[in-house]
This record gives sequence, C-alpha cells and structure tokens, in this order.
Amino acid sequence: MKHKIRKKTLEDLEFPTVLKQLSSRCATTPGKEAALSLAPLRERENILTTLGRTSEYLSSFTTDNRIPAHGFDEINAELRLLGIENTTLEIQGFRRIASLCEVVAEQKKFFKKFKEYYPLLHELSLSVEEDTEVATMIGQVIDRFGEVRDDASEALGRIRRQMQTVKSQINQSFVSALQSSQAADYLDEIRESVVENRRVLAVRSMYRKKVKGRVMGTSKTGSIVYIEPENVLRYSQELEHLEMDEKEEVHRILNQLTYRIRPWRPVLKSYQTYLTEMDLTAAKARYADEMGGLMPEINNAKQWHLRDAYHPLLFLSNKKKKEKTYPQTISLHPENRIIAISGPNAGGKSITLKTIGLLQLMLQSGMLIPVHERSTVCLFSKILTDIGDNQSIENHLSTYSYRLKNMNRFLRLCDDDTLFLIDEFGTGSDPELGGALAEACLEVFYERGSYGVITTHYANLKLLADELPHMTNANMLFDSSTLEPTYQLMLGQAGSSFTFEVAQKNGIPYSLINKAKKKIERGKLRFDATIAKMQKERSKMAETGSRLQVEESKAREEARKLKELKGRVKTKLESYQELYDHNQRMIHLGNKVHSAAERYFVDKKKRPLVSELLRIVETENSKKKKSSAKEVKARKVKQAQVAKEAEVQVEHIRKKKEKEKKKAEVKQKQAPKPILAVGDRVRLADGKAVGTIDTLEKKEAVVNYGQFTTRVDVSKLELVMKKK
Repeated sequence: MKHKIRKKTLEDLEFPTVLKQLSSRCATTPGKEAALSLAPLRERENILTTLGRTSEYLSSFTTDNRIPAHGFDEINAELRLLGIENTTLEIQGFRRIASLCEVVAEQKKFFKKFKEYYPLLHELSLSVEEDTEVATMIGQVIDRFGEVRDDASEALGRIRRQMQTVKSQINQSFVSALQSSQAADYLDEIRESVVENRRVLAVRSMYRKKVKGRVMGTSKTGSIVYIEPENVLRYSQELEHLEMDEKEEVHRILNQLTYRIRPWRPVLKSYQTYLTEMDLTAAKARYADEMGGLMPEINNAKQWHLRDAYHPLLFLSNKKKKEKTYPQTISLHPENRIIAISGPNAGGKSITLKTIGLLQLMLQSGMLIPVHERSTVCLFSKILTDIGDNQSIENHLSTYSYRLKNMNRFLRLCDDDTLFLIDEFGTGSDPELGGALAEACLEVFYERGSYGVITTHYANLKLLADELPHMTNANMLFDSSTLEPTYQLMLGQAGSSFTFEVAQKNGIPYSLINKAKKKIERGKLRFDATIAKMQKERSKMAETGSRLQVEESKAREEARKLKELKGRVKTKLESYQELYDHNQRMIHLGNKVHSAAERYFVDKKKRPLVSELLRIVETENSKKKKSSAKEVKARKVKQAQVAKEAEVQVEHIRKKKEKEKKKAEVKQKQAPKPILAVGDRVRLADGKAVGTIDTLEKKEAVVNYGQFTTRVDVSKLELVMKKK
C-alpha cells in the first residue's frame, strides 16, 4: 500500500472511534498512545503478520497456555536521562527498569517454551535481546523495598552502622531526660511529641527555663513548649552529619549505577517498544473477542466477499443495550466490481457503506473483524470516501463544491487497486445535471477497473448499473406493508425510494401527496412505481421460494420413507410366498403318504407300501438340483478366495490401526506436559482411578485416592482437571 489514507476518510468511516475503544483496552500508557496513533499498514506482509499475531493471542484465551502478563511502567524519562552524560536516575526509575527487564525475560522464556503454539509471537520475542545483566546490577544495589542496600558499598555500610549507634545514644539520652523532667513534674500530660522528625519533651510553659535544651516550638494555646534536651543535641547534630554523608554516598552509588547501565539504553528502549507492541496486540485480541472478530482468508485474486458482516461500533453498542444487530453479506469481484445501493432513507444504506469501509480499514490495520469464518477479502492500496455532510465553513465551500473537489481527487487517484465508497452520489445540485455528472464520473471509475460501492436515489445511475456488465444494482429491503426497513441488502435489483408511502405514514395529508404526484413527470412516477412493484414481487418470490424449498425437502423425505416401506413390504411378501410354496409342497407330499397308508390299512401288504414310499422319496430328490463335482470344486475355490481376501483386509485394518496408534503416541510425546500443582485432579497414564495431588516434591507427587494415598512419579501422571 503506497498511498496514505487521508484523515478525512478515517473520520468518515469512524475509525478514530474504534481506536478510542481499542485504547481503552490497553493496560499501559505507551500501549494506549500506540492504539490512538494506529493507522492502516502499507505492506501486505506486515498486515498478514500483524493479523496473525492478533489471531494467536486471541487463541490463547481458550487454552491452558495463557500468555503471561506484560504490563509495565513506561521509562521514557529514564531513557532521556540515560541519553545525557553525567545524569543520575532516581531509585524509582531503576525499579521501573528492573521490572521491565524481568517482564521481557518472562515473555521470552514463555514463547520459547510454546513456540509451536505461538510461532509469530515467538518470532516477535526474538526481536529483542535476552539480557539479565541490567536487572542483576540493579538488584545488587536496590532491594525489593526500594531502598539502597547497606552492602551497596563499604562506605555506606559503615555510615549506616554509625547512624544506628548514634540513634541508640539519642534514645538513651532522651529517655534519661524524660525521666528526670517527669520526676520534677515539668511535663504536660502528653509528656513528649515529635517535631521536625525529632523527639521533644512537652514542657509546661511555666517551667520552660527549668529544662535545658533547644526550643523546637510551642502548642497553639502556648501552654506547652517543645524542647529537645541538651544532652540529646550533641548526638542529634552528629546524626545530621551522618545523614548528609549517607545521602552523598547514595547519590554517588546511584550515579555509578546509572553510568554502568547507560550502554544498555538501546536495549531498554527496544524492551519498551516490544512490550508496547504486546500490549497493543493483547488489546486487539480482547476487542475481537468482545465482538466475535476473526481473521478471514486474504486472497490475491481481487475477490472480496464479506458474509454476515457487522458494523463493530453498532454491534458493541447494541450488545450493551441487548438489542439485535443485522449483519450484511456483500461481494465484489472482477465480474461485479461496483454496486449501486438504492432504497428509502433510514433503510441502512449508509451503515452498509460504513461497514464495508470500516472493516477494510480495521483489517489493514492488523485488527480482526466481525464476519463469518468463510469470508474472503483482498487488500487495496487506496481507499477513497465521500460520506455525510461535507460542508466546509473554514474554506467557504458548500456541500456540492466540496463534493466536486472530492470527485476531482477521485478522478486523479482511482485505478484498479482502489476501493471507493460514495454516499448519495451526485446530490447537492440540480437532480438532472448532478445525476448526469455523477454518471460520467462513475463511468470513468468503471473503465479504470476500480472497486466501489455507492448509494443513490438517481434513476439514471440505477439504469447505468443495470446496463454495465461488471456493475450491479442492490437495494435495502423495505416492508411495503408496514413501511419499516428490514436492514437486509439484496443484490441484483434497484430499490424504490418509497417517497410518497413514507410521507403518508409520517402524517402528510393524502391530498397534498396526490398534488405532488401530479407535479412530477408521469414516466418517472411510473418508473418508481414499477421498481416498487418489482420489489414487492421479489419479496413474494423469495417467500414462495423459501416455502417451496421447505415443501420440496419434506417431499424428498416422504419419498425416501415410502421407498423404505415399499422395500420392507416386498421383502415380507417374498418371504410369505416362499413359506406358502413350502407349505403347499408339504401338504401334497402328506396327501401321497396318507393315500399309501390308507391302502396298507385295507390290504395289509408291506411290499407295495415300501415301494410307494421309496417312489415318493426318489421323486422328491429328483426335484433337487444335484451339483456336479466341478461345481463343488469351483464353490470351494471361491470360498477359499473370499476367506483369503477377508484375511488380507483384516491385516490391512490391523496395520492401519497400529500406524494410527504410533502417530497418537508420537503426538502425545511431542505435546507439552501440563504443569501440575497441588489440588489438581490426576490419574495414572495406564489407569482409570482419579485422585487429588496432596503434595509435590521435586519429580514425585503424593496422590490421595480417598481410601489411601500413594507416591507417584510426576511423569506417569495425566491431568484430568485443574484446581478451581
């Protein structure tokens, strides 16, 4: 992207509002500043990398491997001082630097461990050096409470030991003076107080000359005089000198430490830049998570299809109010490069236009967008807009004059890598003249291969969109019965403005509307009425189509069920026929046997009976088909072949399962082992019983199974559930 997108374009599409919302989700001051100054990137590779990092960070919200916190306090003031010779950083500055180094070290360690999960974020962490020397040097001088350590230098240690001795002597001397003054009844009821960080005696004013020492002040009423005892003064002065020595020595140590870490200034600057980028990436991920943002496919074929796309600001606002937001689906591609949206006002035309532009800006700024996962987009080097009332008071330009200047800029810049978005194209002048000029400009954009979306009420632009092969009409659907918008975009047909219908609904007298109808050309009125009628017919056809689809689906299901029923009935009939034939044969055979038995009953002759029975059996056997030896052999060969094929298939399945099992084992070995903690629910890798970890000692864990406990090697345990 060589062309820088104008500030006015960003404002037209409400991009600064998105950046404010993004900034509020950053955790650090530099991150917030970076979010507010975010602009669309110019290089395709940078866009893809930034989108990939945000997508990786978003995925961490749903895994156990959550990215560690990367908050930090900015060190801009410290970096400026490090750039100036003979300057000294303050203790808090050193603590901020040490904390910064520790956070970066933790980030690098984490991404090194989980680089397979977060390859792009790991690559980003490699952009900064791994260094622990600065944090170590600071830790040797400043303790965790923010104080310079006693052992930071021999001189400082000696001074502080002397201070402790003197403080002890001061305490003893003060207690002695307190007791003697108390015994003499010189003190008020409160006995003592603290003035200028020194312990003083609360002496009644009438005895002020009885107690020797330095007067440090009096009470508001003047009844009490605060006196530091004389025997404490000497030690107090000595302590003051030691405190001055301590302050000088601390300054010398901090100055020396500043000198030692000054060469690391570029590294520290890169650390802050890295953590700022991480904070911004985390904010983008949180923003995407709130509105269902994702990374669509990005193609090089100039295919642009947003499915179920939401306007981010409108979606989040409605989500807070628990109201419905209507998504839009829109496509631009080489066969359909320009879309002219028409329809009534307040129908959602401008929101659709802004949704397209804002999502494109967000995507090219490395932000995930709220669309369906099957959306695909391309990148544009130029995004040009003309949206809203652009009257310029500063330059004394009317709306139309401004729009003409804007059109002149469009004519200079438009090419085949441009996305233009124009609201109410051609308005601001005489409708016929303005419409003609808008049509001429649109033809230029078309001839240069530009991609764009316009909204219009002009009939000539609707006709142009119908005539040009790579341009199409679209309309925002409008319920003609209720005169309410449905906020749905329908491609392929122009929309009516429903001017008189909307006017009638809003209380304009019918007589006045009828009078207005007579004032306009009959042809134009018929044209608008025809469009409105076509919209109604299209809506009815869409409803009919939906109903027919449902009915067709039901019919297919009924046909399938009928076919299944027919098959089952046929099978039953065949089985009944076989049973009937068999029964008839048995009856016939039984009759023959019965006849032979009757004859035997009459004549008692066995030989004719046996002869008749043998004849019946031979007759029945002759009906059965006798297989030849060749057929029997062929049947056996076929059976053997089938058995062999079955064995081969079983062996193939066995090998396939073994291969899958090995892959699963390798994958299991490669997967990072979860970090176990006390309270986690676990089980043995080859077992079913689930227990709770009571204690962890090095590589062993004590697992409680309720009735008993056992000591197990951690590597043999599988995590079932993390401790809540």
